[in-house]
Amino acid sequence: MIKKQKKIAAITMSRDDDLFLSRWIAYYGKQFGTENLYILLDGIDQNIPENAGNAHITKLPHENMSRAGGDKYRINKLSELACDLLKTYDIVIGCDSDEFLIVDPKIYTNLSKYLSNKKIHTTLSGLGLDVGQHLYTEAILDKDAPFLEQREYALLSTRYTKPVVINKPITWGSGFHSIRHRNFHIDKNLYLLHFGAIDMNMLEEKAKKRGSDWVKHLKRRGNGTINTITRKKAKSEKWLRIARTLQTYCRPLYALRKPAMLGLKIVVKIPTRFKKSGI
Repeated sequence: MIKKQKKIAAITMSRDDDLFLSRWIAYYGKQFGTENLYILLDGIDQNIPENAGNAHITKLPHENMSRAGGDKYRINKLSELACDLLKTYDIVIGCDSDEFLIVDPKIYTNLSKYLSNKKIHTTLSGLGLDVGQHLYTEAILDKDAPFLEQREYALLSTRYTKPVVINKPITWGSGFHSIRHRNFHIDKNLYLLHFGAIDMNMLEEKAKKRGSDWVKHLKRRGNGTINTITRKKAKSEKWLRIARTLQTYCRPLYALRKPAMLGLKIVVKIPTRFKKSGI
C-alpha cells in the first residue's frame, strides 16, 4: 500500500565546487523539486549555479579556519538548518555536494516515493560506495557527461555509509559521518555514491590551488581510493550484500556507533543498472 507522500528537503554546503554542486542540484532537484533544496554557500563571492531554479541559497561570509575547525563549523550550521526544516518537513537529507543517495533501480521507484514508504528510526543510511578513476582503463573525466557512464568501479567504504537521512532533530558529526548518541540503520536498497576521487586530474588541479605541499603529497602518495581501485581486482555485486551485513553488525572498539569492514578493502564493479540514476 502506498503511503502519503512525505515532504522531503535536501541540504548541503559548498565552496568553489561548481561542477559537483550543479550535479547535486540536478539530481536532488529531480527527486524533490528545486524548491525543496537548501544550499549554504561558504563565501559571499561564490557563484550561484545556473540550474539553481527555486533552490533556497544562503551566502555566508567565508572564514579561514583549520581543517578540523572548518568541518565543525560547517556541520553545526547544517545541523541547525536541518533541525529548523524539520518543523515543516517530514524528512531531511544532508550530504556533501559530491554525494548522491540513490535507490537501487531494480525496485523501480524513485527516492521520494521510497523514503515516503519507509519507517525511519531517526536516521537512515545507504551503503557507501567511493567511486574512483581506474588509471589504466578510464580516461580523463568529461565534465559534461554523466559520471556513471565514465566510471565503473568503487571502493566499499564505511566512511561513506553515512546517516544522511533523518526525520527527527539531531546533531551530525563532522562530514555527516555520524550522529551523536544514535546508531546506524543501513537500508538494503539505498546507496550513497561519493565522487570526490572521480578524476586524478581534478585532484591535481585542486592541489595546485592549495599550494606546493599539497601537490608534492599527491604526487608522492597518490589518492587512496584511486590507488586501490587501480591496483585491486574488482569483485562481483554479491559483495554489496556482504559489505552491508558486515557494516550492520561490526563496530570498531573506538567508535561503537560507526560501521566497520574488519579492515577489508574491497573494490566492486558498479552494477550497470545504477546508470539509470542519471548521475
